[in-house]
Amino acid sequence: MSEVTLRNAVIVADGRALEGRNDLVVRDDVVAEIGPNLEPAGDVIDCDGAWVGPGLVDVHTHLREPGQEWKEDIASGSAAAAAGGYTAVVAMPNTEPAIDAGHLARYVQERGREVGLVDVMSAGCITAGRRGQKLAHLDELWDAGVRLFTDDGDSVADAGLLRRAMEYLAERGGVIAEHCMDAGLAAGGQVHEGEVASRLGMATIPREAEEMIIARDFALVRLTGARYHVQHVSTAGAVELVAAAKAEGLPVTAEATPHHLCFDHSYVEEANPVYKMMPPLRELSDVEAIRQALRDGIIDVVGTDHAPHAAHEKDVPWEEAPFGVIGLEWAGAVVNTMVGLDPEAFFRVLSGTPANLVGLEHHGRLAVGRDANIVVFAPNQAADTSRTVSMAPNSPYLGMELRGRVIHTMLRGRLTVRDGEAATPAGAAG
Repeated sequence: MSEVTLRNAVIVADGRALEGRNDLVVRDDVVAEIGPNLEPAGDVIDCDGAWVGPGLVDVHTHLREPGQEWKEDIASGSAAAAAGGYTAVVAMPNTEPAIDAGHLARYVQERGREVGLVDVMSAGCITAGRRGQKLAHLDELWDAGVRLFTDDGDSVADAGLLRRAMEYLAERGGVIAEHCMDAGLAAGGQVHEGEVASRLGMATIPREAEEMIIARDFALVRLTGARYHVQHVSTAGAVELVAAAKAEGLPVTAEATPHHLCFDHSYVEEANPVYKMMPPLRELSDVEAIRQALRDGIIDVVGTDHAPHAAHEKDVPWEEAPFGVIGLEWAGAVVNTMVGLDPEAFFRVLSGTPANLVGLEHHGRLAVGRDANIVVFAPNQAADTSRTVSMAPNSPYLGMELRGRVIHTMLRGRLTVRDGEAATPAGAAG
């Protein structure tokens, strides 16, 4: 029998921060006891007042496997996730080939099990090959365990086709997640349409490109009753649309990324492609609106949109660089530093609500008798931004001062990160 005791911690159990400092005992792969002054058993770890809660869950991760393993693979992405306190991630389907059939989703999930650092759930495409012309094999994907469907990287332009997908998935309870960006308005754009772009003379992406798709899709939600998730909200107008839809009672959720909580378009003036992402960095008023929406519960979850690229792909002039940044390792620190949530809200937006969104019943809740999927997060310690365990270096957080450090991560009772050091992936290449 393997045993671990976490002592002297602020514990969030069943979504509630327990009074004072408490202990937690793990036996084999489950939480056996929670309470003050427990008899220590097995490997005893003093948490020194750090937060102990359910392992983080990311509903928006790019692992690049299959087909783009020079950017990231499931082994390296899983290591980055564990280092960030994650015990489960949802891998986006814009791989090569795109995840539009059941056998491809099963491949991703099986590779995640082989690596064994986090549980990897695959998202599935809405349309075949993400080409927007006909529906993907939604029935096969559903049977393979897929619960979130997205053509992430593109919106579904054909509203009639999207309606059919919504109607099919509404009957089953699946979630449609949209990368909300009108292709015509965004065509050729590089940065947010505002004063920074005007000074630099760069092609722009107006906020309306995002907001128009959200408004259209909410009309389809009214028509179909489908569950709908807005990916990477970047504008104050998008926040207002989400708030109105929720007030109306529509079954919608929304996510904020760490980079849209942290940076505004003024960073573009550095001309460093590490700040090039989609949607682009917007104005400070947008950043502040997104932070407040996360505090108020208008935005439900933090999704990293961890988007790795090889060094040579980003080390080019801005216009030639691909969109995207990595963020799994520092998401908790960004939320802690920029938004300042209490422990209950912190674990709600980073763990509980994301797990519920995609039906990960063994994640998102810490309680006696449940799987020991746990993170120990020290909110007052400096985050380690000196390095990344991802294969990709395209992080705007490297060298940045952030508050909040992942000390330990545990997947079903096994420490995948101890004292900030990630374990070696079981399925790593070589």
